[in-house]
Amino acid sequence: MASISTRTGDAGTTGLGGARRVPKTHPRIDAIGCVDELSAHLGTAKTEPAASEELKNFLHEIQLELITLMGELADKATELPASALARLDEKVKTLEAVVPPFKTWAISGTSPLQARLHVARTVCRRTERVVVSLAEIEPVSENLRRYVNRLSDVLWLLARKEENE
Repeated sequence: MASISTRTGDAGTTGLGGARRVPKTHPRIDAIGCVDELSAHLGTAKTEPAASEELKNFLHEIQLELITLMGELADKATELPASALARLDEKVKTLEAVVPPFKTWAISGTSPLQARLHVARTVCRRTERVVVSLAEIEPVSENLRRYVNRLSDVLWLLARKEENE
C-alpha cells in the first residue's frame, strides 16, 4: 500500500482532480477544508449520548453527502444529486412543524448536543461564505451552494429542537 505521505505538498501545493495542482491557500482548498471541518463537527455531535439513533443516522447521511461535496469541489467527476437538496428541504418542513417559532437569538450551551449542533451550524455558515467567495472566481454548482445554505438552516433547527426537548 502506498504511503499517505507523498511529499508532493511539501512545496505548499496540493492536487485537485486530474493533474491540477494549486497552492494550499487557494480558495478551493479553503472550501474543501471547511466542508471537512463541518463533517468532523457533525461526527462529534453523533457521539453525544443524547443523540437519538434517528439523528445519528441523519448526520451520517449528511457526512456522506459532504464527501461528495468535497469531491465536487476538488474538480472530481462527482456531483451532489438534486435529491439531497430536496431531502434537506423536507427536513426543514418537518423540523419547523415541531420547533417553537423563532422569538429571539438562540444561545448555545443548554446541552452538549445542542452546543455541538450550533458549532456545526456556524462552521456550515462559514463554509457557505467561503463557497460563495470561491464561486465569484471559479465555477461552483448552484446545487452545491444551495445545499450548504439549506444545511445550515437544518442544523439551526436541529439545535433549536434539542434546546426545546
